[in-house]
Formats: sequence, structure tokens, C-alpha cells
Amino acid sequence: MWDMERTVPSTASEEIDLYLRTIYSLLRTSAEVQIRSLEEVHAATNSSLHPDARKVTPDISALIYSSLRLPDCMTEVRSVVLGQSASVFNQHGYSQVENWQPVSARARRRRCFFNGKDTLACYIASRSDIDDIIPTLTAYQIEWNKLHNLLQRWQRPLNARTLAKDEDAFRQLANTLEMTVEDLERLRTVWGREFYANLQRIAHKRCRIGVRLLSGSLADYRRATQAWWDNIQRCCPILTGRPVYFVSSNTHSLINLTTGFALQHRDELMRFLDRKENEDLKREWESICNGQVPSSQENFLYYVLKKYQQTSEGRALLHAQAMDEVNLGIVRIPSEHYFDVEAQVIELRRLDPARMDPRIKHGELAWLERSDALILNIDYPLGVAAYNLLVKISEHVHPILGVYIMGKAATLNGRLGDVMIPNVVQDEHSENTFLFQNAFNASHVARYLLYGTVLDNQKAVSVYGTFLQNARIMDVIYREGYTDIEMEAGPYLSAVYEMFRPKRHPINEVVNLYEVPFDLGILHYASDTPLSKGKNLGAGTLSYFGMDSTYATSVAILRRIFEKEQSRLAKK
Repeated sequence: MWDMERTVPSTASEEIDLYLRTIYSLLRTSAEVQIRSLEEVHAATNSSLHPDARKVTPDISALIYSSLRLPDCMTEVRSVVLGQSASVFNQHGYSQVENWQPVSARARRRRCFFNGKDTLACYIASRSDIDDIIPTLTAYQIEWNKLHNLLQRWQRPLNARTLAKDEDAFRQLANTLEMTVEDLERLRTVWGREFYANLQRIAHKRCRIGVRLLSGSLADYRRATQAWWDNIQRCCPILTGRPVYFVSSNTHSLINLTTGFALQHRDELMRFLDRKENEDLKREWESICNGQVPSSQENFLYYVLKKYQQTSEGRALLHAQAMDEVNLGIVRIPSEHYFDVEAQVIELRRLDPARMDPRIKHGELAWLERSDALILNIDYPLGVAAYNLLVKISEHVHPILGVYIMGKAATLNGRLGDVMIPNVVQDEHSENTFLFQNAFNASHVARYLLYGTVLDNQKAVSVYGTFLQNARIMDVIYREGYTDIEMEAGPYLSAVYEMFRPKRHPINEVVNLYEVPFDLGILHYASDTPLSKGKNLGAGTLSYFGMDSTYATSVAILRRIFEKEQSRLAKK
């Protein structure tokens, strides 16, 4: 069998060290591993996201957090199978998994398929996916079974007819589940229409999830990464031989800003807002327009466009947008048969400056017509996958003129929606401390950020996984001045090191990246605050609030790329 031992850095607690070693020792087996065998060691970690794991009473925040990061079909799943590609699944007897029902989680991007009965197949890009999936499943099972035990005392029907309009009965249900009415209401909001059906399933049976890792060798991850790149190169051969600015962000920000598609269809979007069911959005729009709410009209239109395209009437704009992007030299390359990381290629000289979001117009943009450069944007990967993908890209793309990383992070000294700009990154994977000159400072972002605060000169730590933190680690991190906790910067910087040094990245060193021969920028926006667990940008009633920091950082990245490209062309 493969060797999956992990080296745990000195900042990790002994409990989490044991947890990781237990996970990887169990997953060596070719048989299915029962999650119940990890429950005790999981609880012993005293995870900051699951502090009440040992209690009989539910930890509702941990249940909500894990529920949002697993597909809704988890209530039916009894077996989770992990593999790197379709061929790996086929080799192990899971043929045609991509013909199963595609399913996804609301707060975690991962390609998954459900067989409609009891098995969930998940594609993984690196060992970081294992570090994420296993603790999430364990937390989910622990909290499910707490609710199961408590629901045995409930003697009334668990259905919407008897509970939805009966406040007293709902309060009694909360008491039975030993939680507050507010917490039960939070759970109802997360589960939506399936709330009562899920409670019925929980009352009917205990949760017993098994996990099987089909293959865990480094070679398998490399093959999956190579297949991912081969697909990109096949779809967009111009990537080789052209100057490239690499961006790791999301699949909507850069496209919306550069095409102005939503702005071009403003009238149609306004008609959508006039519908009765959109009264709250319409009032918000009016408040923005008259200055009562300090928000960006452009950001709001991007949000409304997404909502509109989810309706039967608005689906026509999906095709129109796709054709519009092709005409502007933008190629979308969805991932197929492996992990879920979409890529986008933007040809600068084919963009239309007149249509762009006004915030990214950096002076006169006529010079774009002379540019031969491309932007390669990938949907930000998880953990070590960032290293694998950037290493592969740098092997085939030259020259890379800039590397820009935008991602979510937890903040220890800020608030939701703040933007952190680090110049020091401690990486738990390599145990290195990276020092670098960040291309961005507060002034690059602050003018576009309406709700939050920009904190530059920060120190970030790239951790194994969100559940793999506890008070002891947080104390060490905070005492050392680290306030920005995320998962990708360290792995990306390991790849950056190999892009200009003649050897593999070191281990457990202070690494100076000040001599990097290309532009390097990292921006993180705060989506979680560990001291208020269960609260994140996705928990708000109007999720476009989270777009404020997302678009502020995206604007800063595009303006930086335009600035660097104009300067490069002027030197020719």
C-alpha cells in the first residue's frame, strides 16, 4: 500500500498530530473505513469549529458548518468513495460514476456524484481534500447522532403541517433538542424545504458513514493534474508561447469586470427587479441609487444577473453571455473527469474598454490592442492542489509575468468583509516561513471597499484544514503575530519558489522571495471569524454583501495587471 504519513509542524497540537496520523493510517486499508472509528480522536482535538463535540447537547454551529460543506444528499449517503479521476474510479469497480447524479455543496466546491441510493463519489485534487473531507464527515456524523438520540423523546409528527405554523410546538421541539429556538431556526434556514424531512430521517436511523480512499499515491495526484492541464492546453493552445498573468480567484469576478455584460443588460435586470417576489431586492437597489446604502451599483447588478439567470426566463442570458465572452476573446475551460477547478483564458487585446466596469479603467486603454498577453484565471483550489497546479502551469507557460492570489481567510483581528494583505506566510505543509514583497498595499484596495477595512503588512498562516485548529494552535498563531488563517498561500509560494530557483522548495526554513522576477500579489478577504463560529459571509440574507470585498480585490488585481502590461508594452 502507499505511504501517506504526514509530517505535522511544531505549531500543531499533539491532539491534531494524533488525529492526522490516525486518519492516514486507517486510509491505508483497501477496505472501507467507518467514520465512527475517528469520532473519539476527532473530539479529542478540541477543534475550534467543533468545541462541543463531546457534549450530549448538539453543537449546532458545527452541524451547520459541516452541512454547508457536504451535498444535500448526505442524509441518504452511507458510503463515501474518494478518487482522483474517472479512470481511478473505473479501475476500482465504480464504473461510469459520472453518469450518476451530479451533486454539490453550497460552501465547498468539489466534483461529486450520487448513485441515488447510498454512495457518494468525490473527486479529490490533493491530500488537502482528505484533510477537509474526513473531519467534516466526522463532525456531521457526531452531530447527527446527537439529534437522533434526542429525537427519540419526541412523540409528535415531524412535519411542516404541525410545526411550521405552531410556534409553541416549534419551541417544544427546540427544547427537546436541547438548543435555543434561534439555533433551531438557523438549522431550518440552512436545510430549507428539507428541514422536516431531514429531521424525520435523523429520528429514524443513526448515521453510519464509511469512507474508502481508492488511491493515495503522489503519482495519482500528478496524473490527475497532468490530465487537467492537457484539457486546458487542448482547448486553448495559444497559452503556450504567449506572456501570461496567472490569477487564482473565482469564475465570475474577472469576467464580469472585463466584459460588462450585466451592465449592458441593465434594463432587463431592472424589469426582473420589478417582480413582486423581488420587492426586497428592489428596495435595496433604490437605497443604493439614492445614497442611503453605501454599496456599488455594479456589484449589485452582478448579483442580480446571477439570480436572474437561475430563472426560466433568465436562462436565455446564459447562452447570450457565453457567446459574448467568445466574441471578447474569453475562453472558459470546465474541468472534466477529474477535480473541479475551472480555468478561464482572457485575451487582453480583444477586450472592449468601453464596456468594462468603470473601476478597472486605468487611464486610456487604447494600448490594449497592442498586447499579446493573456490572463489565465483558475477557480481557486484547496490547499496542496494549489502547489500542484501552479507547478504544472509553470512547466508549460512562459513567460509568466505575474502571479496574483485572491482567496478567503479567517481573521483573528478583523471583521467579516475585511481584506488582509500579507507579506509573511507560514506554511504548515512545508513548515517554511515565506517572506515576500506583496504587489498590493492598502491603497490599492481601500478605495473600492465600502464595508470593510484593508489590513496590509499582515502575517498569514496556511493551515491543513478548517477543522484542524484548536485553541492551543490559535494561541500560538496569535502570539506570533499571525492574524490571517487560510489554506492556499503557502502551497502557492512553494510553487513560486520553484519557478525561479533551480531546486525543489525547502522544508522548515525561512524563505526569501524578494528576488522573484515577476509580480507577486496575495489578497485575502475575511469570510470567517473563529471567535464567532458558524458565522460567515454565506450566512447573510443578502449574500451580495460578500461581493464587496470580492470585487474590491478583483478590481485591484485587474488594475495591477493593466498597469504592468502597459509598462511592459511601453518598453518595447
